[in-house]
Amino acid sequence: MEMPSLYGRVLPSPPAVDFNSAEGKRLFSEALQGGTMEGFFSLISYFQTQSEPAFCGLASLSVVLNALAIDPGSRWKGPWRWFDESMLDCCEPLDKVKAQGITFGKVACLAHCSGANVQSFRANRATIHDFRRHLIRCASSQDCHLIASYHREPFKQTGTGHFSPIGGYHAGQDMALILDVARFKYPPHWVPLSLLWEAMNTTDESTGLHRGFMLISRHTAAPSLLYTVSCGNESWKSIAKYCVEDLPNLLKAESPDDVPTLLSHLIESLPANAGALIKWVVEVRRKEEGRPTLSKEEKERLFLKENVLQQVRDTKLFYEVHGQQYAKSCCSCSSSSEEDSLTRIAAAVCCQGVAMLSGNLASRDGLCCRETCIRCIQANGDGLKTVISGTVVSEGNEQAVDMLLPISSPYTSSCNSTVSDEIVNYPSNTDVLTVLLLSLHPNTWLGIKDEKLKAEFQALVSTDNLPDVLKQEIVHLRRQLVYLCKAEEAGSHVPPSH
Repeated sequence: MEMPSLYGRVLPSPPAVDFNSAEGKRLFSEALQGGTMEGFFSLISYFQTQSEPAFCGLASLSVVLNALAIDPGSRWKGPWRWFDESMLDCCEPLDKVKAQGITFGKVACLAHCSGANVQSFRANRATIHDFRRHLIRCASSQDCHLIASYHREPFKQTGTGHFSPIGGYHAGQDMALILDVARFKYPPHWVPLSLLWEAMNTTDESTGLHRGFMLISRHTAAPSLLYTVSCGNESWKSIAKYCVEDLPNLLKAESPDDVPTLLSHLIESLPANAGALIKWVVEVRRKEEGRPTLSKEEKERLFLKENVLQQVRDTKLFYEVHGQQYAKSCCSCSSSSEEDSLTRIAAAVCCQGVAMLSGNLASRDGLCCRETCIRCIQANGDGLKTVISGTVVSEGNEQAVDMLLPISSPYTSSCNSTVSDEIVNYPSNTDVLTVLLLSLHPNTWLGIKDEKLKAEFQALVSTDNLPDVLKQEIVHLRRQLVYLCKAEEAGSHVPPSH
C-alpha cells in the first residue's frame, strides 16, 4: 500500500517547548543573557535539514563540521570545499546508512576522519552531571559543539533513535535546545535536561550499546601532516584486524631473540594490502598556467612536511627498519626495490590528488593517469621544489593537477638536467612502516616473551623522546586506529596514548 504523505507532526508539548513559541523565545532570550547560547549562532548559520530520513547522524555532523570551519580538503561541487552528507561515506557506505541509519560509534569515527577533535561519551559511562558540565562548556563558546544520540520516545515523539546538535542551554530551567535536523518533522525545541539524559540513556538495539553524546571541536594544529589512516574502502579492515588482534598473537607465538629478527617477522607477516590503512597526505593545487612559483601557504606546508619526514628518518626505528632491506612494500605503490620508481609514484599520487580535488566525482578504481611528468619550480627564495603534474581521466572527465613534493637527500630527482643535483624526497616504504609501528598501541608489544628484547623494542617504538610535531602526528594516527578498530566499543573519550 502507498504510504500517506505527511506535512510535519505536532510537537508534543509538554514536555518540549517549541523554539518559535512565546515561551521558547523567552527561554532563548534569558539563555542568551546568561551566556549559554554562544554556540547557537555558528550552528544556526550552517544548519540544514537531513536529506534522507535516515541521515540524521550525517546531517548533524555536517552542520557541526561546517560551523567549526573545518576544511574537508575535497570539493563538494564546482570549486567549493564544503561538508555535505554525501561526502561522509568513509566509515559506512551511504547506501547502508540510507537503509539502516548509522550508529553512535560510526558518527564519532566519521567526525574523527573528517579532521575534528572528538570526545564521545556513552550514557552508561558518564553521569547527568558530566553531561550538564560539557553542555554548558559547549553552549558558552563557538569552539565546541555537542551532538546528542537519543531515543524520541521519552519526548512522546514518533520515531526511534535520532541524532541532533544541541544549540544551547537555559541554566535557570535546566533545559537544552535541540536543533532537530529532521525539520520536516519537528521544529527546534527546548526539553528538560533530565529528560534528554533519559532519552540518551537508552540502548541501540542494532549494537546492544548505549547512546550518548559527543563533543566535537577543531584541532589546534593540522592533525595529519604526512600520513592519515584511511577507511575509504573495505580493505583497511583486514589491516586493522592484523594490527589489533593478529600481531599481538604473533608476538606471543614467536620467540625472536633480537630486534632484527623481530622486525623480520613483523615485515614478513604484513598483509599484502597494508598500504590501504596508512595513506600519504598529499598537497594538491590546481594546474595553472603562468604560476610557476609556490604560494606562501604551499611553502609553509611543504616546509612542515619536510621537517616531519626528516624526523621520521632520524628515529632509531627507521634505521632498524631500513636495515632489513626487504622488498615487501607496505604502501599501495608496490615495487621490487626499497625506493619506488618516480614514474609509479607520480601516477599513483596524481590519482590520489584528483580524487581529493574531485570529491565523489571520480571513482578511485576508475582513474587513469596520463601525461604525468616531474618538474622543479622555484619556491620564492626557498630553492627548488618538486611538482608532479598530470592529467587524470575518470569516466570521460579530465582533471589536471599539480602535486607538491618535499625535497631532501635520499633519492635522485628526475627533473630536467639543469637541476639534476636536486633530490626528490617522497615518503618511502620504510617511512610508512616506521610510522605504522610507532602508531600501534604500546600494549601491542606486551606479548614479546623475552623481557630484555621487550624492553629494547618498547624503547624503539616509544614516542616519549620524539620531537613534538612528530609525536602529535603519531598520537593522532594512534587515536584514528582506535576509532576505526573499535568504533562501536569506544564508549568514552579516547585519550592520547603516550
